[in-house]
Amino acid sequence: MKKYFIFSFLLISFAVLFLPKHLFAQELNIIPYLKQIENGNKSQVEKDLPELKKSYPNSSNLLFLEGVLTENGQQAVAIYNNLVKNYPNSKYADASLYRIYSYYYALGMYDAAKNFLNRLEHEYPNSPYIGIAKKNIPKQDSTVIARRALPADTSKEVKKEHASQPNENYPFTIQAGAFTVLKNAQALTESFKKDGLYSRIEEKSVAGTIFHVVYVGKFSNEDDAAESLKQINAKYNLNGRVVKLN
Repeated sequence: MKKYFIFSFLLISFAVLFLPKHLFAQELNIIPYLKQIENGNKSQVEKDLPELKKSYPNSSNLLFLEGVLTENGQQAVAIYNNLVKNYPNSKYADASLYRIYSYYYALGMYDAAKNFLNRLEHEYPNSPYIGIAKKNIPKQDSTVIARRALPADTSKEVKKEHASQPNENYPFTIQAGAFTVLKNAQALTESFKKDGLYSRIEEKSVAGTIFHVVYVGKFSNEDDAAESLKQINAKYNLNGRVVKLN
């Protein structure tokens, strides 16, 4: 009996060594930090983040907090995707899916947004974010991927156009990215303008989250942007896409 007990104990101990580390992750209560961000103390939370990551290296809650602090929407989406993939049982997994949905909806990528909303409904049917996210999403993306490009018109006449008014001669533009912090969107816009490219910022709100969407260039038709898109993506390390002005 004693030998059997020792053998069982060793077997269990051996099995535990090979269990995924995240099963034993020590979770951090991030609610106080989220409240700090909400109260405008984001910079202090950013300062605390490196030390928190050392103390809680496998915390899914901390991963969500890092996503909230990440100002570049595309990078934040990567963090949220990582959380949902590796920590599907996290208390913030549904919130992560909702934030991914919000990002794609803000960019006008309605098919992608709808896919994540469907995942949210299917994987987390009791999530309160489902009710928040419910809205009439268009059946198709409003964006069109171009196949051939012409240089963007950077003349003074084009630059002086009202930002919200589409021009019948230039109905297409490149959507360069979306930021939750205005100064980051402005910095990218200024980089474009220094290189002689027309650029503007449009503010979009999704369920209370404000995104500052950056556009660059104007093109005469949907076959006029692919080459410029490739060059802009490569030069500025972006993942832009061609959109039609509404």
